[in-house]
Amino acid sequence: MTKPVVLIAEELSPATIDALGEGFEIRKVDGADRAALLPALAEANAVLIRSATKMDAEAIAAAPVLKVIARAGVGLDNVDIKTATAAGVMVVNAPTSNIISAAELTVGHILSLARHIPAAHASLSGGAWKRSSFTGTELFEKTVGIIGLGRIGALIAARVQAFGVRVVAYDPYITSARAQQLGVELLSLDELLEQSDFVTIHMPKTAETTGMIGIDQLRRMKRTAYVINVARGGLIDEDALYKALTTHEIAGAGLDVFTSEPPTQDGPAFRLLDLPNVVVTPHLGASTDEAQEKAGVSVAKSVKLALEGDLVPDAVNVAGGVIDPFVRPGIALVEMLGQFFSGLAHSALTSLDIEVRGELAAYDVSVYRLAALKGIFTPIVSETVSYVNAPLFAEQRGVEVRLIVEPESPLYRNITILRGTLADGSVLTVAGTLAGTRMVPKIVSINGYEIEVPIEQHHIVMSYADRPGIVAIYGQKLGAANINIAGLQVARPDASGRALSVLTVDSPVPDALLAETRDAVGADLFRQIEIVEA
Repeated sequence: MTKPVVLIAEELSPATIDALGEGFEIRKVDGADRAALLPALAEANAVLIRSATKMDAEAIAAAPVLKVIARAGVGLDNVDIKTATAAGVMVVNAPTSNIISAAELTVGHILSLARHIPAAHASLSGGAWKRSSFTGTELFEKTVGIIGLGRIGALIAARVQAFGVRVVAYDPYITSARAQQLGVELLSLDELLEQSDFVTIHMPKTAETTGMIGIDQLRRMKRTAYVINVARGGLIDEDALYKALTTHEIAGAGLDVFTSEPPTQDGPAFRLLDLPNVVVTPHLGASTDEAQEKAGVSVAKSVKLALEGDLVPDAVNVAGGVIDPFVRPGIALVEMLGQFFSGLAHSALTSLDIEVRGELAAYDVSVYRLAALKGIFTPIVSETVSYVNAPLFAEQRGVEVRLIVEPESPLYRNITILRGTLADGSVLTVAGTLAGTRMVPKIVSINGYEIEVPIEQHHIVMSYADRPGIVAIYGQKLGAANINIAGLQVARPDASGRALSVLTVDSPVPDALLAETRDAVGADLFRQIEIVEA
Protein backbone atom coordinates (compact mmCIF):
# COMPACT_ATOMS: atom_id res chain seq x y z
CA MET A 1 0.00 0.00 0.00
CA THR A 2 1.36 3.42 -0.98
CA LYS A 3 2.21 5.66 1.94
CA PRO A 4 0.80 9.22 2.07
CA VAL A 5 3.37 11.81 0.95
CA VAL A 6 4.34 14.51 3.45
CA LEU A 7 6.34 17.36 1.95
CA ILE A 8 8.71 19.22 4.28
CA ALA A 9 9.16 22.65 2.69
CA GLU A 10 11.35 24.27 5.36
CA GLU A 11 13.87 23.31 7.99
CA LEU A 12 12.15 21.53 10.89
CA SER A 13 13.53 19.78 13.94
CA PRO A 14 14.19 16.01 14.03
CA ALA A 15 11.50 15.81 16.71
CA THR A 16 8.97 17.00 14.12
CA ILE A 17 9.84 14.12 11.79
CA ASP A 18 9.73 11.68 14.71
CA ALA A 19 6.23 12.90 15.65
CA LEU A 20 4.94 11.94 12.21
CA GLY A 21 5.95 8.33 12.69
CA GLU A 22 6.78 5.74 10.06
CA GLY A 23 3.49 5.63 8.17
CA PHE A 24 4.40 8.41 5.72
CA GLU A 25 6.77 9.02 2.84
CA ILE A 26 8.81 12.09 3.76
CA ARG A 27 10.03 14.33 0.95
CA LYS A 28 11.86 17.64 1.23
CA VAL A 29 11.97 20.79 -0.91
CA ASP A 30 13.06 24.41 -0.56
CA GLY A 31 9.67 26.08 -0.18
CA ALA A 32 11.08 29.52 -1.00
CA ASP A 33 12.09 28.24 -4.47
CA ARG A 34 8.83 28.35 -6.46
CA ALA A 35 10.31 26.47 -9.38
CA ALA A 36 11.08 23.56 -7.06
CA LEU A 37 8.00 23.86 -4.83
CA LEU A 38 5.22 23.73 -7.43
CA PRO A 39 6.16 20.40 -9.05
CA ALA A 40 6.95 18.90 -5.64
CA LEU A 41 3.37 19.66 -4.53
CA ALA A 42 1.87 17.52 -7.31
CA GLU A 43 1.94 14.31 -5.24
CA ALA A 44 1.89 15.81 -1.73
CA ASN A 45 -0.91 14.82 0.63
CA ALA A 46 0.41 17.23 3.28
CA VAL A 47 2.91 20.07 3.33
CA LEU A 48 4.72 21.42 6.40
CA ILE A 49 5.89 25.04 6.22
CA ARG A 50 7.10 27.94 8.32
CA SER A 51 7.00 31.54 7.10
CA ALA A 52 9.09 31.45 3.89
CA THR A 53 6.81 29.17 1.87
CA LYS A 54 3.83 30.87 0.18
CA MET A 55 0.85 28.53 -0.05
CA ASP A 56 -1.20 30.81 -2.27
CA ALA A 57 -3.84 29.98 -4.90
CA GLU A 58 -1.17 28.99 -7.42
CA ALA A 59 0.51 26.58 -5.00
CA ILE A 60 -2.80 25.05 -3.90
CA ALA A 61 -3.84 24.56 -7.54
CA ALA A 62 -0.55 22.71 -8.13
CA ALA A 63 -1.43 20.21 -5.38
CA PRO A 64 -4.43 18.14 -6.58
CA VAL A 65 -4.19 15.51 -3.81
CA LEU A 66 -3.30 17.89 -0.98
CA LYS A 67 -5.32 17.37 2.20
CA VAL A 68 -3.56 19.52 4.77
CA ILE A 69 -1.27 22.57 4.99
CA ALA A 70 0.56 22.72 8.32
CA ARG A 71 2.20 25.95 9.45
CA ALA A 72 4.76 25.30 12.21
CA GLY A 73 3.97 28.53 14.04
CA VAL A 74 1.09 30.82 14.90
CA GLY A 75 0.75 33.28 12.00
CA LEU A 76 -0.92 32.27 8.74
CA ASP A 77 -0.23 35.30 6.56
CA ASN A 78 1.52 33.10 3.97
CA VAL A 79 -1.44 30.74 3.54
CA ASP A 80 -4.48 31.53 1.38
CA ILE A 81 -7.03 30.08 3.80
CA LYS A 82 -10.05 30.96 1.64
CA THR A 83 -8.66 29.14 -1.39
CA ALA A 84 -7.59 26.19 0.76
CA THR A 85 -11.07 25.91 2.25
CA ALA A 86 -12.71 26.03 -1.19
CA ALA A 87 -10.37 23.25 -2.31
CA GLY A 88 -11.19 21.15 0.76
CA VAL A 89 -7.65 21.51 2.12
CA MET A 90 -7.33 21.70 5.88
CA VAL A 91 -5.06 24.39 7.35
CA VAL A 92 -3.50 23.81 10.76
CA ASN A 93 -1.10 25.78 12.90
CA ALA A 94 0.40 25.66 16.39
CA PRO A 95 -1.60 28.24 18.36
CA THR A 96 -0.06 27.63 21.79
CA SER A 97 3.54 26.93 20.83
CA ASN A 98 4.85 30.43 21.52
CA ILE A 99 2.84 31.69 24.49
CA ILE A 100 5.58 31.14 27.08
CA SER A 101 8.20 32.66 24.77
CA ALA A 102 6.00 35.72 24.17
CA ALA A 103 5.34 36.16 27.89
CA GLU A 104 9.02 35.90 28.75
CA LEU A 105 9.99 38.39 26.03
CA THR A 106 7.45 40.84 27.46
CA VAL A 107 9.08 40.55 30.88
CA GLY A 108 12.46 41.04 29.19
CA HIS A 109 11.24 44.30 27.65
CA ILE A 110 9.93 45.49 31.01
CA LEU A 111 13.29 44.83 32.67
CA SER A 112 15.25 46.34 29.77
CA LEU A 113 13.21 49.55 30.02
CA ALA A 114 13.39 49.73 33.80
CA ARG A 115 17.18 49.32 33.89
CA HIS A 116 18.19 50.78 30.47
CA ILE A 117 20.02 47.55 29.66
CA PRO A 118 20.34 47.95 25.86
CA ALA A 119 21.50 51.59 26.06
CA ALA A 120 23.98 50.82 28.84
CA HIS A 121 25.36 47.89 26.84
CA ALA A 122 25.79 50.04 23.71
CA SER A 123 27.50 52.77 25.73
CA LEU A 124 29.95 50.44 27.45
CA SER A 125 30.65 48.55 24.21
CA GLY A 126 31.52 51.90 22.69
CA GLY A 127 34.19 52.48 25.32
CA ALA A 128 32.27 54.77 27.70
CA TRP A 129 31.75 54.24 31.42
CA LYS A 130 28.65 56.32 32.28
CA ARG A 131 27.05 54.76 35.32
CA SER A 132 25.15 57.92 36.25
CA SER A 133 23.54 58.10 32.82
CA PHE A 134 21.70 54.82 33.26
CA THR A 135 20.11 55.06 36.68
CA GLY A 136 17.06 52.85 36.49
CA THR A 137 13.95 52.07 38.48
CA GLU A 138 12.94 49.05 40.55
CA LEU A 139 9.89 47.01 39.68
CA PHE A 140 9.20 46.40 43.38
CA GLU A 141 5.92 48.03 44.49
CA LYS A 142 5.28 49.40 41.01
CA THR A 143 2.03 48.78 39.09
CA VAL A 144 2.02 46.65 35.94
CA GLY A 145 -1.05 47.05 33.75
CA ILE A 146 -1.99 44.23 31.36
CA ILE A 147 -4.42 45.03 28.56
CA GLY A 148 -5.90 41.67 27.57
CA LEU A 149 -5.85 38.96 30.23
CA GLY A 150 -5.81 35.93 27.94
CA ARG A 151 -3.35 33.08 28.14
CA ILE A 152 -0.28 35.25 27.50
CA GLY A 153 -1.58 38.01 29.77
CA ALA A 154 -2.12 35.50 32.56
CA LEU A 155 1.40 34.10 32.13
CA ILE A 156 2.84 37.61 32.37
CA ALA A 157 0.80 38.33 35.50
CA ALA A 158 2.19 35.20 37.18
CA ARG A 159 5.77 36.10 36.28
CA VAL A 160 5.81 39.77 37.27
CA GLN A 161 4.11 39.06 40.59
CA ALA A 162 7.43 37.53 41.70
CA PHE A 163 8.90 41.07 41.56
CA GLY A 164 6.47 42.29 44.20
CA VAL A 165 4.41 44.43 41.85
CA ARG A 166 0.72 45.27 41.85
CA VAL A 167 -0.89 43.76 38.76
CA VAL A 168 -3.96 45.39 37.23
CA ALA A 169 -5.73 44.46 34.00
CA TYR A 170 -8.30 45.62 31.51
CA ASP A 171 -10.29 42.92 29.75
CA PRO A 172 -14.05 43.35 29.32
CA TYR A 173 -14.44 39.63 28.67
CA ILE A 174 -12.87 38.45 31.92
CA THR A 175 -14.99 37.96 35.02
CA SER A 176 -13.91 39.36 38.37
CA ALA A 177 -13.76 35.79 39.70
CA ARG A 178 -11.21 34.80 37.05
CA ALA A 179 -9.15 37.94 37.72
CA GLN A 180 -9.20 37.26 41.44
CA GLN A 181 -8.02 33.72 40.75
CA LEU A 182 -5.02 35.20 38.92
CA GLY A 183 -4.32 37.73 41.67
CA VAL A 184 -5.14 40.61 39.33
CA GLU A 185 -7.30 43.68 39.89
CA LEU A 186 -9.67 44.57 37.04
CA LEU A 187 -9.87 48.24 36.06
CA SER A 188 -11.32 50.27 33.24
CA LEU A 189 -8.87 51.08 30.45
CA ASP A 190 -8.58 54.71 31.56
CA GLU A 191 -7.95 53.70 35.18
CA LEU A 192 -5.27 51.21 34.13
CA LEU A 193 -3.45 53.79 32.01
CA GLU A 194 -3.56 56.40 34.77
CA GLN A 195 -2.31 54.07 37.52
CA SER A 196 0.26 51.84 35.78
CA ASP A 197 4.03 52.28 35.69
CA PHE A 198 4.33 49.66 32.94
CA VAL A 199 1.56 48.96 30.43
CA THR A 200 1.71 45.88 28.21
CA ILE A 201 -0.92 45.13 25.58
CA HIS A 202 -2.04 41.64 24.54
CA MET A 203 -5.16 42.04 22.42
CA PRO A 204 -6.17 40.56 19.06
CA LYS A 205 -5.84 42.94 16.13
CA THR A 206 -9.31 43.87 14.90
CA ALA A 207 -10.97 46.98 13.52
CA GLU A 208 -11.84 47.97 17.09
CA THR A 209 -8.42 47.33 18.66
CA THR A 210 -6.23 48.79 15.90
CA GLY A 211 -4.83 52.03 17.29
CA MET A 212 -6.58 51.49 20.62
CA ILE A 213 -3.60 53.10 22.34
CA GLY A 214 -3.56 56.51 20.68
CA ILE A 215 -3.00 60.14 21.61
CA ASP A 216 -5.72 60.29 24.27
CA GLN A 217 -4.65 57.03 25.92
CA LEU A 218 -0.94 57.95 25.98
CA ARG A 219 -1.77 61.31 27.55
CA ARG A 220 -3.50 59.50 30.40
CA MET A 221 -0.32 57.64 31.31
CA LYS A 222 2.21 58.85 33.86
CA ARG A 223 5.18 60.76 32.48
CA THR A 224 7.35 58.10 34.17
CA ALA A 225 5.46 55.17 32.62
CA TYR A 226 6.48 52.74 29.89
CA VAL A 227 4.37 50.94 27.26
CA ILE A 228 5.21 47.54 25.74
CA ASN A 229 3.78 45.79 22.66
CA VAL A 230 4.84 42.21 21.95
CA ALA A 231 1.42 41.24 20.55
CA ARG A 232 0.37 42.78 17.22
CA GLY A 233 1.72 45.71 15.24
CA GLY A 234 -0.75 48.57 15.05
CA LEU A 235 -2.40 48.14 18.45
CA ILE A 236 -0.45 51.24 19.43
CA ASP A 237 -0.76 54.22 17.07
CA GLU A 238 2.88 54.63 16.02
CA ASP A 239 2.57 58.33 15.11
CA ALA A 240 0.98 59.05 18.49
CA LEU A 241 3.65 57.00 20.25
CA TYR A 242 6.45 58.90 18.50
CA LYS A 243 4.94 62.19 19.64
CA ALA A 244 4.48 60.98 23.22
CA LEU A 245 8.07 59.74 23.40
CA THR A 246 9.68 62.82 21.88
CA THR A 247 7.65 65.23 24.03
CA HIS A 248 8.30 63.08 27.14
CA GLU A 249 4.61 62.47 27.81
CA ILE A 250 5.73 58.92 28.69
CA ALA A 251 9.17 57.63 29.67
CA GLY A 252 9.70 54.95 27.03
CA ALA A 253 8.45 52.02 25.00
CA GLY A 254 9.37 48.41 24.26
CA LEU A 255 8.34 47.15 20.83
CA ASP A 256 8.64 43.73 19.21
CA VAL A 257 5.97 44.23 16.54
CA PHE A 258 5.24 46.97 14.03
CA THR A 259 2.51 47.94 11.59
CA SER A 260 4.87 47.21 8.69
CA GLU A 261 7.56 44.59 9.15
CA PRO A 262 10.36 45.27 8.73
CA PRO A 263 9.71 48.99 9.25
CA THR A 264 10.29 50.95 6.04
CA GLN A 265 11.81 54.42 5.83
CA ASP A 266 8.54 55.96 4.73
CA GLY A 267 6.53 54.24 7.49
CA PRO A 268 5.64 55.69 10.93
CA ALA A 269 7.52 52.98 12.84
CA PHE A 270 10.90 53.78 11.29
CA ARG A 271 11.29 56.97 13.35
CA LEU A 272 10.86 55.00 16.55
CA LEU A 273 13.92 52.83 15.97
CA ASP A 274 16.51 55.49 16.81
CA LEU A 275 14.83 57.03 19.85
CA PRO A 276 16.96 56.65 23.00
CA ASN A 277 13.94 55.76 25.16
CA VAL A 278 12.78 52.88 22.95
CA VAL A 279 13.83 49.21 23.14
CA VAL A 280 13.10 47.32 19.90
CA THR A 281 13.37 43.69 18.81
CA PRO A 282 12.59 42.24 15.34
CA HIS A 283 9.41 40.26 16.12
CA LEU A 284 11.08 37.72 18.38
CA GLY A 285 8.01 36.62 20.35
CA ALA A 286 8.17 33.05 19.04
CA SER A 287 11.90 32.95 18.35
CA THR A 288 13.14 30.44 20.89
CA ASP A 289 14.38 26.93 20.24
CA GLU A 290 11.68 25.55 22.52
CA ALA A 291 8.84 27.40 20.77
CA GLN A 292 10.05 26.34 17.35
CA GLU A 293 10.26 22.70 18.38
CA LYS A 294 6.83 22.79 20.06
CA ALA A 295 5.37 24.27 16.86
CA GLY A 296 6.88 21.58 14.65
CA VAL A 297 5.81 18.69 16.86
CA SER A 298 2.31 20.14 17.25
CA VAL A 299 1.62 20.45 13.52
CA ALA A 300 3.20 17.06 12.82
CA LYS A 301 0.65 15.49 15.18
CA SER A 302 -2.13 17.43 13.41
CA VAL A 303 -0.95 16.20 10.00
CA LYS A 304 -0.96 12.64 11.26
CA LEU A 305 -4.51 13.02 12.59
CA ALA A 306 -5.71 14.63 9.36
CA LEU A 307 -4.26 11.97 7.07
CA GLU A 308 -5.63 9.23 9.30
CA GLY A 309 -9.12 10.77 9.11
CA ASP A 310 -9.40 11.80 12.77
CA LEU A 311 -10.68 15.06 14.25
CA VAL A 312 -7.96 17.73 14.08
CA PRO A 313 -8.41 20.17 16.96
CA ASP A 314 -5.93 22.75 15.62
CA ALA A 315 -7.63 23.11 12.23
CA VAL A 316 -8.27 26.80 11.60
CA ASN A 317 -10.57 26.53 8.61
CA VAL A 318 -12.43 23.21 8.76
CA ALA A 319 -12.98 20.59 11.43
CA GLY A 320 -11.41 17.30 10.54
CA GLY A 321 -12.62 13.88 11.47
CA VAL A 322 -15.80 12.00 10.66
CA ILE A 323 -18.43 14.73 10.40
CA ASP A 324 -21.63 14.06 8.48
CA PRO A 325 -21.96 16.08 5.25
CA PHE A 326 -25.34 17.35 6.51
CA VAL A 327 -23.64 18.80 9.61
CA ARG A 328 -20.51 20.25 8.01
CA PRO A 329 -22.04 23.36 6.30
CA GLY A 330 -23.31 24.60 9.66
CA ILE A 331 -19.86 24.74 11.24
CA ALA A 332 -18.97 28.05 9.59
CA LEU A 333 -22.43 29.45 10.44
CA VAL A 334 -22.06 28.62 14.13
CA GLU A 335 -18.57 30.10 14.24
CA MET A 336 -19.88 33.35 12.72
CA LEU A 337 -22.78 33.35 15.20
CA GLY A 338 -20.16 33.21 17.95
CA GLN A 339 -18.37 36.22 16.51
CA PHE A 340 -21.68 38.08 16.26
CA PHE A 341 -22.44 37.16 19.88
CA SER A 342 -19.10 38.56 21.07
CA GLY A 343 -19.69 41.75 19.12
CA LEU A 344 -22.96 42.31 20.98
CA ALA A 345 -21.80 41.28 24.46
CA HIS A 346 -21.25 44.23 26.80
CA SER A 347 -19.68 42.29 29.67
CA ALA A 348 -17.99 38.97 30.39
CA LEU A 349 -19.73 35.72 29.52
CA THR A 350 -20.49 33.41 32.47
CA SER A 351 -22.57 30.64 30.85
CA LEU A 352 -23.49 29.61 27.32
CA ASP A 353 -26.10 27.33 25.82
CA ILE A 354 -25.66 26.20 22.21
CA GLU A 355 -29.12 25.09 21.14
CA VAL A 356 -29.48 23.14 17.87
CA ARG A 357 -33.04 22.59 16.64
CA GLY A 358 -34.53 20.82 13.62
CA GLU A 359 -33.45 17.96 11.40
CA LEU A 360 -29.86 18.33 12.66
CA ALA A 361 -31.01 16.79 15.95
CA ALA A 362 -30.71 13.37 14.29
CA TYR A 363 -26.95 13.87 13.75
CA ASP A 364 -23.84 14.27 15.89
CA VAL A 365 -23.47 18.05 16.14
CA SER A 366 -20.90 18.11 18.96
CA VAL A 367 -18.52 20.03 16.68
CA TYR A 368 -20.97 22.98 16.88
CA ARG A 369 -19.95 23.45 20.52
CA LEU A 370 -16.34 23.88 19.44
CA ALA A 371 -17.31 26.16 16.55
CA ALA A 372 -19.41 28.42 18.79
CA LEU A 373 -16.61 28.81 21.34
CA LYS A 374 -14.05 29.40 18.59
CA GLY A 375 -16.23 32.16 17.18
CA ILE A 376 -16.86 33.77 20.56
CA PHE A 377 -13.22 33.91 21.59
CA THR A 378 -11.63 34.76 18.22
CA PRO A 379 -12.42 38.51 18.47
CA ILE A 380 -11.49 38.88 22.15
CA VAL A 381 -8.20 37.06 22.80
CA SER A 382 -4.77 37.75 21.37
CA GLU A 383 -3.90 34.10 20.74
CA THR A 384 -5.03 32.15 17.70
CA VAL A 385 -8.23 30.32 18.66
CA SER A 386 -8.77 26.75 17.46
CA TYR A 387 -11.06 23.81 18.16
CA VAL A 388 -8.65 22.51 20.79
CA ASN A 389 -8.02 25.65 22.81
CA ALA A 390 -11.46 27.30 22.57
CA PRO A 391 -12.88 25.07 25.36
CA LEU A 392 -9.78 25.88 27.42
CA PHE A 393 -10.48 29.61 27.08
CA ALA A 394 -14.02 28.94 28.31
CA GLU A 395 -12.74 26.87 31.23
CA GLN A 396 -10.17 29.48 32.22
CA ARG A 397 -12.86 32.15 32.30
CA GLY A 398 -15.26 29.98 34.29
CA VAL A 399 -17.81 29.81 31.45
CA GLU A 400 -20.28 26.93 31.78
CA VAL A 401 -21.14 25.51 28.36
CA ARG A 402 -24.03 23.24 27.36
CA LEU A 403 -25.00 21.76 24.00
CA ILE A 404 -28.77 21.28 23.71
CA VAL A 405 -30.25 19.34 20.77
CA GLU A 406 -33.99 19.32 20.07
CA PRO A 407 -35.93 18.16 16.98
CA GLU A 408 -38.66 20.82 17.27
CA SER A 409 -38.09 23.87 15.07
CA PRO A 410 -41.38 25.58 14.15
CA LEU A 411 -40.02 28.33 11.90
CA TYR A 412 -36.92 26.89 10.24
CA ARG A 413 -35.75 23.55 8.94
CA ASN A 414 -32.74 23.97 11.22
CA ILE A 415 -31.76 26.74 13.60
CA THR A 416 -28.83 27.25 15.98
CA ILE A 417 -29.29 29.53 18.98
CA LEU A 418 -26.52 30.90 21.20
CA ARG A 419 -27.93 31.96 24.56
CA GLY A 420 -25.46 33.39 27.05
CA THR A 421 -25.67 34.85 30.54
CA LEU A 422 -23.35 37.82 31.07
CA ALA A 423 -21.59 38.92 34.23
CA ASP A 424 -24.21 41.61 34.97
CA GLY A 425 -26.98 38.99 34.91
CA SER A 426 -28.39 39.94 31.51
CA VAL A 427 -29.06 37.31 28.84
CA LEU A 428 -27.94 37.69 25.23
CA THR A 429 -29.43 35.55 22.46
CA VAL A 430 -28.34 35.26 18.82
CA ALA A 431 -29.81 32.74 16.38
CA GLY A 432 -28.93 31.79 12.83
CA THR A 433 -29.69 29.38 10.02
CA LEU A 434 -28.57 28.36 6.54
CA ALA A 435 -31.18 29.60 4.08
CA GLY A 436 -32.19 28.29 0.68
CA THR A 437 -30.50 25.93 -1.73
CA ARG A 438 -27.35 28.07 -1.62
CA MET A 439 -27.28 27.68 2.20
CA VAL A 440 -26.71 31.37 2.87
CA PRO A 441 -25.74 31.98 6.52
CA LYS A 442 -28.25 34.35 8.13
CA ILE A 443 -28.92 35.92 11.51
CA VAL A 444 -32.61 35.28 12.21
CA SER A 445 -33.03 36.56 15.76
CA ILE A 446 -31.31 38.88 18.22
CA ASN A 447 -32.69 39.08 21.78
CA GLY A 448 -36.19 38.15 20.59
CA TYR A 449 -36.20 40.53 17.62
CA GLU A 450 -36.99 38.45 14.52
CA ILE A 451 -34.92 39.43 11.49
CA GLU A 452 -33.36 37.70 8.50
CA VAL A 453 -30.01 39.24 7.62
CA PRO A 454 -27.27 37.51 5.58
CA ILE A 455 -24.03 37.51 7.54
CA GLU A 456 -21.46 39.77 5.89
CA GLN A 457 -18.15 41.28 6.99
CA HIS A 458 -19.39 44.54 8.53
CA HIS A 459 -22.59 45.05 10.50
CA ILE A 460 -24.04 47.70 12.80
CA VAL A 461 -26.67 46.69 15.35
CA MET A 462 -28.66 49.29 17.27
CA SER A 463 -31.64 49.23 19.65
CA TYR A 464 -33.64 52.38 20.40
CA ALA A 465 -37.03 53.89 21.18
CA ASP A 466 -38.92 53.64 17.90
CA ARG A 467 -40.09 56.91 16.42
CA PRO A 468 -40.45 58.39 12.93
CA GLY A 469 -37.26 59.49 11.19
CA ILE A 470 -34.72 57.19 12.91
CA VAL A 471 -33.72 55.48 9.66
CA ALA A 472 -33.27 58.88 8.04
CA ILE A 473 -31.03 60.02 10.91
CA TYR A 474 -28.51 57.19 10.72
CA GLY A 475 -28.80 56.99 6.95
CA GLN A 476 -27.84 60.66 6.64
CA LYS A 477 -24.96 60.35 9.13
CA LEU A 478 -23.42 57.35 7.37
CA GLY A 479 -24.12 58.66 3.88
CA ALA A 480 -22.43 61.97 4.63
CA ALA A 481 -19.32 60.01 5.64
CA ASN A 482 -19.46 57.96 2.41
CA ILE A 483 -20.36 54.76 4.31
CA ASN A 484 -22.62 52.73 2.03
CA ILE A 485 -25.50 50.79 3.62
CA ALA A 486 -25.66 47.56 1.62
CA GLY A 487 -28.55 46.08 3.59
CA LEU A 488 -30.97 47.13 6.30
CA GLN A 489 -33.65 45.49 8.39
CA VAL A 490 -35.76 46.96 11.19
CA ALA A 491 -37.60 44.76 13.69
CA ARG A 492 -40.11 45.48 16.45
CA PRO A 493 -41.38 42.47 18.41
CA ASP A 494 -44.40 44.17 19.92
CA ALA A 495 -46.03 47.54 20.48
CA SER A 496 -43.71 48.44 23.36
CA GLY A 497 -42.01 51.06 21.24
CA ARG A 498 -38.58 49.42 21.14
CA ALA A 499 -36.98 48.68 17.76
CA LEU A 500 -33.82 47.02 16.47
CA SER A 501 -31.99 47.99 13.29
CA VAL A 502 -29.39 45.69 11.73
CA LEU A 503 -27.28 47.30 9.00
CA THR A 504 -24.85 45.71 6.58
CA VAL A 505 -22.23 48.26 5.52
CA ASP A 506 -19.49 48.08 2.92
CA SER A 507 -16.69 49.40 5.13
CA PRO A 508 -15.85 49.90 8.81
CA VAL A 509 -17.31 52.97 10.51
CA PRO A 510 -14.84 55.22 12.39
CA ASP A 511 -15.29 55.33 16.17
CA ALA A 512 -16.08 59.06 16.21
CA LEU A 513 -18.88 58.59 13.66
CA LEU A 514 -20.25 55.63 15.59
CA ALA A 515 -20.49 57.71 18.75
CA GLU A 516 -22.07 60.61 16.89
CA THR A 517 -24.66 58.34 15.23
CA ARG A 518 -25.44 56.54 18.48
CA ASP A 519 -26.13 59.84 20.25
CA ALA A 520 -28.26 61.13 17.36
CA VAL A 521 -30.38 57.97 17.40
CA GLY A 522 -30.52 57.77 21.21
CA ALA A 523 -29.59 54.09 21.09
CA ASP A 524 -29.14 52.05 24.27
CA LEU A 525 -27.44 49.31 22.24
CA PHE A 526 -25.08 50.32 19.44
CA ARG A 527 -22.42 47.92 18.23
CA GLN A 528 -20.21 47.61 15.18
CA ILE A 529 -19.52 43.94 14.44
CA GLU A 530 -16.72 42.68 12.23
CA ILE A 531 -16.99 39.08 11.02
CA VAL A 532 -13.81 37.21 10.15
CA GLU A 533 -14.55 34.62 7.50
CA ALA A 534 -14.90 31.23 9.17
